[in-house]
Amino acid sequence: MTSPAGLAASLGRRRVYWHAGGCLAVLLGALYLARRHWPAVESGAGRLAVADHGWLLTGAVAAAGTWAASALAQQGAVVRRLPGPRLFAAQFAASAAGHLLPAGIGAGAVNLRYLMRCGLPAGRAAGALAVKAAAGAVVRLVLIALLAPACPGLLRLPRPSPPVVAAASGVAVLLALLPLTPWWSRCRPALATVLADVRALHARPARAAALWGGSLAFAVLHALVLIAVIRAVGVALAPLQVALLYLAASSAAALLPTPGGLGSLDAALALALTAAGTSGAGAASAVLGYRLLTVWLPLLPGLLVLGVLVRRKAL
Repeated sequence: MTSPAGLAASLGRRRVYWHAGGCLAVLLGALYLARRHWPAVESGAGRLAVADHGWLLTGAVAAAGTWAASALAQQGAVVRRLPGPRLFAAQFAASAAGHLLPAGIGAGAVNLRYLMRCGLPAGRAAGALAVKAAAGAVVRLVLIALLAPACPGLLRLPRPSPPVVAAASGVAVLLALLPLTPWWSRCRPALATVLADVRALHARPARAAALWGGSLAFAVLHALVLIAVIRAVGVALAPLQVALLYLAASSAAALLPTPGGLGSLDAALALALTAAGTSGAGAASAVLGYRLLTVWLPLLPGLLVLGVLVRRKAL
């Protein structure tokens, strides 16, 4: 008879296999689209090469600010005071790790290890990461709700197909039945701990301001990166439109987790920009420029910082 530990390990391996298969399918789809639209991608790269360097520098500064915003939000999700410079370095390293593993696993592992090194128990460290992620999601949804009326007709929600409706209904039923399952008794203490931490955080105005302000700054700065790249390559879209398109595309890409959003976010951004009237070459150059500033240029330095933190036993 299989032991509980063996069963858990088997289920974990199956989840990893399914997750890896899903990521591979998304990446292959992105490669297929890039191959199919290669002339637009090539033209976009050439357009980016002669882009306005001032706007690209502005985008680079905004990209650097995202790590400070992430550090601020992470401090806001923890009652205990965290060492500032090391927290910023951990966010920089986590960003690089997040580009190597899907669904934020790499970034989550780095931040979890960092918080545990700072003295937080594993459960509370995981709860702090969940609070930070939830605050980021809420901020994005609120920003979309605020910007959508200012850009009427820009976002067109697709009509849900019957399989999507059936899947959503199934998820709703499972969530409704969750309190009746044996898993609920195991999850309830963890949820109670997270809720207690959330109440403790919001009882301290400085922590609440850091959590929500950092989450807001993180989303706004990423939108500013894309706005700066759009300006650099000469695409005629208003800043509010670009911000709304970024928020919607990044939220949609979160449903298809790939390493650092590679593939899913690229496709969602390109689709959103072209649907808003941008040419294929303009959309390709904007996406390539955004990726250059937020992923490819910081990747190697981020991995080096990760190695230093591991060597110094900060992770």
